[in-house]
Order: sequence, then structure tokens, then C-alpha cells
Amino acid sequence: MAKDTREKILAAALDMFSQYGFAGTNIRELAGSLGMGKSSMYRHFESKEELWNALLDELIAYYEAQFGSPEHLPPVPDSLEALVTMTMRLVDFTVHDESVIKSRKLLSIEQFRDGRARDLATRFFLTGLTQMFTQIFSGMMERGLLRRDDPAMLAFAYTAPISALIHLCDRKPEKTEEAIRQVEAFSRHFIQTYGADKT
Repeated sequence: MAKDTREKILAAALDMFSQYGFAGTNIRELAGSLGMGKSSMYRHFESKEELWNALLDELIAYYEAQFGSPEHLPPVPDSLEALVTMTMRLVDFTVHDESVIKSRKLLSIEQFRDGRARDLATRFFLTGLTQMFTQIFSGMMERGLLRRDDPAMLAFAYTAPISALIHLCDRKPEKTEEAIRQVEAFSRHFIQTYGADKT
């Protein structure tokens, strides 16, 4: 029961922090939205800061389990077409999963206030993606699927435009389907450009 309550609090906190930021989120209002008093909330989290850090821990675990990370790689694609398929699956998850959308908004708001949010934003939006795809592209080069090149530079060249299109979806949700089509076209252009002669 306590675990269920804790999860409900974290879900409500994600909603409020992603809309109003840390400073704009009132614990009394958060508790009230769940039909509980402020003192009940503090039985689960001793402070707003503890709730904030627990939420960030939850976001990291969820993202790594669903998306992947340099430490939790998805399987290396066994064909160039499988790279496109994997990319589109990751993009679809990223632009449609409500928790991930709210997480991006939260990190975008709080990266200028909170050092941990800044580090996570950098990791989720740039360095983690580059590191993950560096390893994926290294594996694909080993399999003879991609021509030999600097895998880190290829990973940066691959992930930066895709990340930019994902952020466009946050700013202009009406552009989401168009952005997804652009990602697929870019992914196919990439494999035509960097695919090995024999695949």
C-alpha cells in the first residue's frame, strides 16, 4: 500500500514539476491533488528536495529500462534496415510516452536551477545518446555493416539532428508526424551514405 502511494505521489509530482518547475510546485497543492494532507505526504518524503531527487531517480530508471543507455545497450542491429527499425522504435517511444515527454519538459525547465537536472539533460539530450550510438556503430562496423569510420563522430552526426527533431515535437506537437517522417528519411540517408558495400 505504501509503495502504491509513493508511486502515485511521484506520478503527481512529475505532472506538477513538468508544468510549474520546482519553485512553482506547492507541496500542499500536490498533496491535495491526491486527496491527502501535507503531513501524510511527508510520511513518504521528508522534504520537497527528497521528493525531487526520488523523482529524478525514478526517471533515470524508467528511461534506461525503456530506451537504453551506454550501460544498458539495446541489441546491436544485425542489418542496416534493423538500424532504421530500432531508431524509429526509440523515436516513437520518445515522442509519444507521456512520462518521457514530461521528463524532457521538467529537465528543460530545471536545468538552469538544479545541477543534477542540468547533468541529466546533458546526458539524455546529448552525451548519453552519443555514447550509446558510438557503441552500437562500433558493433555494426565489427559486423561489416557500416564502413569503417570514427564511431563517436558518426554517433554525434546521427543523433544530433534526431534530437533536434524530438525537441521540435515538444515545442510544436502538431509537427510530430512530420518530424517522425524526417527522422526516417534521415536514417535511410545515413545508411545509404555510411553502409558498407556488402551488407
